[in-house]
Amino acid sequence: MTHPARATRIPWKAFALAAVVALLAALAGSPPARADSGVPRTAGPPGESRPVYSYDRAVRETVWVDTRLDGDGDGRTDRVAVDIVRPSEPAQQGRKIPVIMDASPYYSCCGRGNDNQKKTYDAQGRPVLFPLHYDNYFVPRGYATVLVDLAGTSRSDGCVDVGGRSDIGSAKAVVDWLGGRGRAYDAPSGGAAVTADWTDGSTGMIGKSWDATIANGVAATGVKGLKTIVPIAGISSWYDYYFSRGAPLYGSGPDGLADAVESSGAHQRCAAVQQKLVDGAPRSGDWTGLWSERDYVPDAGKVRASVFMVHGMQDLNVRTQHAGRWWDALARHGVERKIWLSQTGHVDPFDYRRPEWVRTLHQWFDHYLMGYDNGIERAPMADVERAPDQWSTDAHWPADGTAATTLHPGNGGAPGVGTLGTTPAPQGATEKFTDDPKLSEEDWAAAIDRPTPSKAGFTTGKLTAPLRLSGSGKVTVTATPTTATAHLSAVLIDIGPDTIRNYAASGEGITTLDRSTCWGQGTKGDTGCFRETAADTEKVGHTVFSRGWADLGTYADPHKGRPLTPGTPYTLTLDLAASDHVVPAGHRLALVVAGTDAGLIDPPSTRPTLTLDLARTSADLPVTGGAPALARALAGARPATADPGAGIAPPRMLSRLPHGR
Repeated sequence: MTHPARATRIPWKAFALAAVVALLAALAGSPPARADSGVPRTAGPPGESRPVYSYDRAVRETVWVDTRLDGDGDGRTDRVAVDIVRPSEPAQQGRKIPVIMDASPYYSCCGRGNDNQKKTYDAQGRPVLFPLHYDNYFVPRGYATVLVDLAGTSRSDGCVDVGGRSDIGSAKAVVDWLGGRGRAYDAPSGGAAVTADWTDGSTGMIGKSWDATIANGVAATGVKGLKTIVPIAGISSWYDYYFSRGAPLYGSGPDGLADAVESSGAHQRCAAVQQKLVDGAPRSGDWTGLWSERDYVPDAGKVRASVFMVHGMQDLNVRTQHAGRWWDALARHGVERKIWLSQTGHVDPFDYRRPEWVRTLHQWFDHYLMGYDNGIERAPMADVERAPDQWSTDAHWPADGTAATTLHPGNGGAPGVGTLGTTPAPQGATEKFTDDPKLSEEDWAAAIDRPTPSKAGFTTGKLTAPLRLSGSGKVTVTATPTTATAHLSAVLIDIGPDTIRNYAASGEGITTLDRSTCWGQGTKGDTGCFRETAADTEKVGHTVFSRGWADLGTYADPHKGRPLTPGTPYTLTLDLAASDHVVPAGHRLALVVAGTDAGLIDPPSTRPTLTLDLARTSADLPVTGGAPALARALAGARPATADPGAGIAPPRMLSRLPHGR
């Protein structure tokens, strides 16, 4: 995930003024305010691109780029539709400009952003409405905005292959064309050749969910000219979207996604590709060549672009294990990077931190696409939301001083109610639970201090100092099943009262307001105005903040499951999704090991009872400050004396379309 930066900040006074004007406008029935209203058009702070070009006189055009692939097998190479909005003045002045590109399957089927915008066209087929604010804000500042219909969607040839060669290749072909290395035409078939002689070949890719995934995949090809990517809630390995070490996360495979976004024409011509998606993604959870093609993490070393990664820590659609694995791989290869982690679910930062997001994105693109020395690459690497609308920064992420630190579960005063500390359990200590596919992590958390047959829960005493966990953890279990199949879940829970974003609600942590503000310039057909949002908060008695799942049958090979022998112990390590959470003093840290996490993984074919060998079960957690910090937090820790209280609503099964708003 990569994103460059540029110069000149948008004055905070301008944002404050815009907010006041917007409120007055809403009360008076006037048009919504523009966030640019306080920014001079011909003058501004040095080192920043400024809105000196006309949006309403911008060039609007469509070209069809040859992908050099024949995904639909019709004997001719596929062409993808590429819509472009670019300022007219730079070309007239002999200047070339960079490109901000969003390649998506959603421009006609589903829409983009919180307002679910789709592309629209005039009677001559020229683009009118570009979803989101990128064109309104950046075109006046000297950027072209390029929106690509992925192969098999909207007006493009080819077939959707869900993150595979066609998806990635169709977007990469556009980057190549922008860099002068590809072919494009002014018609979907035949037509005259078109060159991108107006661009300097510098491209930045951005997008949310599937769009972000395409940015990750294209960056992993090492394509020349891709200077930065900004993946928002992006997938880094499609296997991890559908399975977690063999445990199925959804009731269907990638063929369902392809069917949802394909154009009507693609439905007719892409049956063979659909069948390959079915055959290559067996519901057993075994790894196949299809998943290898759609795993971008091993190619992180090819990434030339900078990466500005954004993810919601409570995203239960594209879970944070995608961000964690991609981030760690990029770090190993020294890729320049930045990260924002919010407390939302699958939500765009434009809808939870709008002014700061637009300002930061402006700096990022200015730096990496236009070359401004604005210091964005020297700014703190990480912004983390600690409470609704309350953010902290870190020079590096995971936080400096973070180290894997081991905690051990132990027996408590009642079955299923155990302890969590630094002392290993004695040999022979066990806990037992029976998989109940009707119960979720929220049910387990609410019953953390009660003996229940469906979970094994372990808690520290009340902490005497805050404990920060920053990054990804692991839980290793040794479990003996009573049946030939079994699924495992491991969750980390902060036991204590708090106010959090209500990520389980329909807005996944935000609520949409009736008033709008405008970001950049606009026209009648594309106003650049968007509905405002506010944090949707809830008071809770506990917070689940990291999760991991696995099929116990993958104990010997994470890529292939096998039947279990009842009565035989098996050892397996579950990866916990990346997070950054502070358990306050007075709260408790809890670990739950259980079976099916209802709504998040599918149950096995049986209902096993599993016996945990506590002496061979442990959690390696990313504690900031390492073992000394853990010792301080646990020093004199007192046991709980009261029920932790109700938590948030149980997670629901989220949309299998990785786009949301």
